[in-house]
Amino acid sequence: METRKRTLVKAIVWNIIGLTVMALVGLILTGSVAVGGAMAVVNTVIGLTMYILYERVWARISWGRHHV
Repeated sequence: METRKRTLVKAIVWNIIGLTVMALVGLILTGSVAVGGAMAVVNTVIGLTMYILYERVWARISWGRHHV
């Protein structure tokens, strides 16, 4: 089972990548740093929360795991 700290670090790193990509996409689509940045921040907060919940649910499911 994965620790909560590991899940959190993975989620944060993944969301930093997503924040950067979403900010660039928002900037390209809107032409505005402020609007693109706001879109990226909202997306990141929602994505981080959902990713943590998703990982914690799957950490409790034993299906498909091989015990060594």
